[in-house]
Amino acid sequence: MERILILDFGSQYTQLIARRIREMEVYCEIHPFHHCPEEGEGWGGVILSGSPFSTHDREAPMAPWPDWFGSLPVLGICYGAQWLAVHRGGQVQRSVIREYGRAQLQVNPRGGSPLLQGIRQGSIVWMSHGDTVTELPQGALHTASTESVQYAAFEWPDQRVYAIQFHPEVTHSEEGMQVLRNFVLGICGMSPSWTAASFVQQSIHDLKAQVGDHEVVMGISGGVDSTVAAVLLHHAIGDRLHGIFVDNGLLRQDEFPQVLEAYQQLGLRVKGVNAQNEFYEALAGLEEPEAKRKAIGRVFVEVFEREANAIPAVAFLGQGTIYPDVIESVSVHGPSATIKSHHNVGGLPDRMKLKLVEPLRALFKDEVRKVGRALNIPSILLDRHPFPGPGLGIRILGTVDSASVRLLQQADAIYLEHLRRSGWYDQIWQAGAILLPVKSVGVMGDERSYERVVALRAVHSLDGMTADWVHLPYDLLAEISNDIINRVRGINRVVYDISSKPPATIEWE
Repeated sequence: MERILILDFGSQYTQLIARRIREMEVYCEIHPFHHCPEEGEGWGGVILSGSPFSTHDREAPMAPWPDWFGSLPVLGICYGAQWLAVHRGGQVQRSVIREYGRAQLQVNPRGGSPLLQGIRQGSIVWMSHGDTVTELPQGALHTASTESVQYAAFEWPDQRVYAIQFHPEVTHSEEGMQVLRNFVLGICGMSPSWTAASFVQQSIHDLKAQVGDHEVVMGISGGVDSTVAAVLLHHAIGDRLHGIFVDNGLLRQDEFPQVLEAYQQLGLRVKGVNAQNEFYEALAGLEEPEAKRKAIGRVFVEVFEREANAIPAVAFLGQGTIYPDVIESVSVHGPSATIKSHHNVGGLPDRMKLKLVEPLRALFKDEVRKVGRALNIPSILLDRHPFPGPGLGIRILGTVDSASVRLLQQADAIYLEHLRRSGWYDQIWQAGAILLPVKSVGVMGDERSYERVVALRAVHSLDGMTADWVHLPYDLLAEISNDIINRVRGINRVVYDISSKPPATIEWE
């Protein structure tokens, strides 16, 4: 399978480049600049990403140029373009006028660049750089400018090497997708054949070869990633997949029986394990978020290991790892500093000696859902909002106990019920209620109350990396607040979270 290689120099936009290429139904992979893959792996072209660095910085990423790049089309974007200029003998200097934001692109009519074919004069492009190319390398052809940047685009057409100092991958670049199409579909000659259906077909073939006649055990949560991964594995190996669904006492209201029933209808072999008390005991007295996450993860591993050991001849562990997890684990500067632990299972004990099988590790979240639809997974599972691995344990601020869980389950169920009824649920990336560790004074009837506060959270996002709060209608918020306060004894105040990520996170803990 031919694919596009994206070498990452640390840009905040690198994932966007990959997403745009995937939208063309062309497969691509992101690799850190210092982990360049080998020749002969089916590469059809190379893209060099932007970077927060200047080429003048002492620690600037300056990757060696593999000989095999000479046989492939190359596109440098922003820092990637400046890197090409420096590498080939040109000059890059600090800009007198830094260029951030929108600019108008003036295409050199004498250039005839295949990269800029169909791009109109004055097309808006997005700039984000403090350096600029001041002198082109020998043999480079100047193809476009902006008001502030003379060499906004240049190329070596006979070598199929192209450089642009703007970002075509962001939506602010009006014809950015056309630029990327010109490179990927035109110059590289890639065919748009990487579809959900083709992924399913190829994955089933690969999974059969990888697993062979062995048994696979997998923790299934009811979430989109683990569900799609499990169904894909089931198509490949049938009942040799053993699913384990652990009720940690931190699920949403009625979620455990509902998800088990849905899995049964899909024909999956899943065992439900009620381990609520074990989790509550481990969480007793814990208030610090990371301590709670680690306690939940530890108990999950203990329960999972116990159940997995009861299955004979298991050789593989299935996981719903998706591509953003893979990218972050091999980032330009090494694994990201821990802001918080994101997953229940950071790794099972070495003594289990299980090999990993990760059917979705090449996919972004939206692509996981497309594959799920190709597998005919019902929307009740496929269109669920993301839900954190530690569950309500990190949506109850402070200590966690069964009484607090029941309060939050009721409030959360009412909130989601209103979102579904009003049609808002499917317009939102993720929504949920958070139980705060404070009480407030209220008046109910003729009596004074002193009860808990719940916060409502709803965000728009593409992949959870960034998020904006959703502007829910005031009337809807009023109905939700009124319903929660009237129906949930123990809550007398509802607030709405209007923070975006960054600087906040989607979850409160």
